[in-house]
Amino acid sequence: MALSLLSYDVSDLCLGKPPLRCLSASSSSVSDAITALKSSEDNFLSVWNCNHNDDVITECECLGKISMADVICHLSKDHDHTLSALNAPVSVLLPKTRSIVLHVQPSCSLIEAIDLIIQGAQNLIVPIQTKPFTKKRQHNDNVSVTTTTHSNGRRFCWITQEDIIQFLLGSIAAFSPLPAMSLSDLGIINSTHTILAVDYHSSASAVVSAISNALACQTSVAVVDGEGDHDPFTSLIGEISPMTLTCCDETASAAVAMLSAGELMAYIDGANPPESLVQIVRNRLEDKGLMGLLSLFDSLSPYSTSSGYSSDEEAPARTTSTYGRSMSSSARMARKSEAIVCNPKSSLMAVMIQAVAHRVNYAWVVEKDGCFVGMVTFVDILKVFRNFLENNDM
Repeated sequence: MALSLLSYDVSDLCLGKPPLRCLSASSSSVSDAITALKSSEDNFLSVWNCNHNDDVITECECLGKISMADVICHLSKDHDHTLSALNAPVSVLLPKTRSIVLHVQPSCSLIEAIDLIIQGAQNLIVPIQTKPFTKKRQHNDNVSVTTTTHSNGRRFCWITQEDIIQFLLGSIAAFSPLPAMSLSDLGIINSTHTILAVDYHSSASAVVSAISNALACQTSVAVVDGEGDHDPFTSLIGEISPMTLTCCDETASAAVAMLSAGELMAYIDGANPPESLVQIVRNRLEDKGLMGLLSLFDSLSPYSTSSGYSSDEEAPARTTSTYGRSMSSSARMARKSEAIVCNPKSSLMAVMIQAVAHRVNYAWVVEKDGCFVGMVTFVDILKVFRNFLENNDM
C-alpha cells in the first residue's frame, strides 16, 4: 500500500494553500518586517530577491523566511543601537544558510521532498497556477512591504515539514506496524548532547544564543534544573520556544536581553507578562543605560510609567494589539512555556498527532519519573518513513 504514496508529488500537498506573502530583500527594513508580521495571520513571511523591471525578465528567488522571533533575537543582540537595528535591511534577519528554503517544481515527488527535508530544508517553495495579473494590479500591490505576485504574474506557496507529516498521517495505515511502535523501539530519540538546553538560572546572553540556534534548526530550547558537559540533565522544567516568541511583539526583545531563562519563561507564558517582570525589565534597562531599547519597550508596554497616565487616571483598555500580536486561536495555543512532552514508550503516531496539534516540529522526551531523556523531531520521524519506503517498495 505504501507504494502508492510514491506516485504523489508536492503539487498534491499544495492544494488549498494560500500564496505566500513576501518581503523584498532590497527595499524592506526590519521595521517593515515588523509591520508585515503584525498584519499577517501567518507566523512566517518569505523574503525574496526580485527584479520586476519590464526590460529585464529574471526569476524571482526566495532567500529565506523570517518570523517575529527573528526580529526579537536581532533587537536583543543589538540592544545598544536599537534605532539602527530597526532600520537595518530585512536581510539581517535571514539565516546564514540558504538551504533552509529550496525551490522545487510542482512535479517534485513526495519521496524527493522528504529527502530534501531530511537533508536540511525547512520549507520547499512551489510555484502555483494562477491567472495572469495586469500591470495595473501589480502596481497597486503594496510591494514595498508585502506582495504575493512575482514576475510574469507567478505566485508561490511553500511546503513545510508539518505539511508532509500531516499528509503521511492521512495514509498512516499504509505504514503498519510503524505507527504503533514506540520511540525507544524505533531508536529516534536524540540524546541530550544534540539538543539545546539552558539551566533555569542561565543568563540572558546564554538564552539569546540558544534561541538563535533553535531558530536555525527549527526546534526549541529546553529549560532544565541543571546542565553540564558530562552529567545528564536531571529534569525538564519547561521550554523557550521560537514558536512562542512568534506570538509576541518586538518589545519582547527587551525581556530576552534582560531576563534569565526562568524569568523569561514566566514572561512569555500566556497572553500577558506579569507586571512585576515588566518592571524588572525596565529597571535593568535603565541600570544598563539602554535608552533605545527602553524607549521601544515603553512604546507598547501597558505598564509603562511614561505612558502619560497617573495612578488615578484610567489608562486605555489593554488589547492584544497594544501588547503582543493579534493572534489566531492556533497561535495563542503556542504561547506557552510548558513543554510539549512524551515518554520513550509513546507510539510514533501519538507523538505525530501531539506535535501537529500544538503546531511544533518536535516533542521533548521524559521518563515517567520526570527524568529528561532528549527530544524527537519531525526530521527524525521522516527518516523512519523514508527507510520504510526504501526497504519495502523501492
